[in-house]
Amino acid sequence: MSSSRPYKLAIIFLDTDKHVSPFEPLAVVDIFPDAFILTYSNVDVEDVKKIVQDAMFPRGPKGVRYTKIFVGGSDVVKVNRIVEVIKQTMFPPFEIAVLVDPRGNNTTAAAAVAKALQLLIKHGYGDLKDKKVTILAGTGPVGFACGVLSALEGAYVTITSRVLERAQDVAQRVNKEVGVERARGVKAASPEEFGKAIEEADVVIATGAPGVRLLTLDVLKQYGKNVKVVVDVNAVPPTGIEGLEPGDEDKEVIPGVYGVGALRVGVLKNSILVELFKKLAETPKGILDYRAAYEVAKTLISKK
Repeated sequence: MSSSRPYKLAIIFLDTDKHVSPFEPLAVVDIFPDAFILTYSNVDVEDVKKIVQDAMFPRGPKGVRYTKIFVGGSDVVKVNRIVEVIKQTMFPPFEIAVLVDPRGNNTTAAAAVAKALQLLIKHGYGDLKDKKVTILAGTGPVGFACGVLSALEGAYVTITSRVLERAQDVAQRVNKEVGVERARGVKAASPEEFGKAIEEADVVIATGAPGVRLLTLDVLKQYGKNVKVVVDVNAVPPTGIEGLEPGDEDKEVIPGVYGVGALRVGVLKNSILVELFKKLAETPKGILDYRAAYEVAKTLISKK
């Protein structure tokens, strides 16, 4: 922020966990050395209205434009409820811009989908419109956001889980979020089931737990006849996709299939976060979530 501005940038961090993650505050310090940072940990939904009200009024209608909120934490359900309370609490002219990225899930999802898009374009396959995207172990927050972002780009999305009902539930949530039937859920626990899940896919994104191998080279070779791009967000050995290491960038995993590893996704994720904080500082009101993160991601990959 410019030192000539009459108000100092203040960012309030609301975290659902016992301790506020230092990741985002440290990022802010490097971007805005003079910013004031206030952190709240163990935040419950019942705490939010009072905190937000106390943040809305002391600087007046002009000063409130320089007050910002970041919402994070491991409890994504609680994070979403907190965001709803924030939206319900604010009213003109006392509105605050809010950045939502619970433990980096939104920025990670935006980076993963953007990396897939980047490789498709680079290798002459066009964009994500009408492509088929399979998200392996996609019932977590990263998988859900990847599903929404892919569907918003016009892709048809398959979400897998070891439990069919969980996959179907997340697919329904994706469809509700985008307002059109673009996603379906399937069970994938065995190599054959993973193979069936990627059989028609153009893009495969692995969003499983750290250290869990989801897709082997044998399965990819046997079933992935249409696969063009694979992306993994797991940096802990063994990687989610065999043959794709965390540092790989545009690696030809098997002939005609190009991949991006988790660390390369992470580099873009960190760049997205920096740009989102800059955007937050300039945004007078509104919620910056995975959609905003993805718009930033597309801008960043277009510059490369």
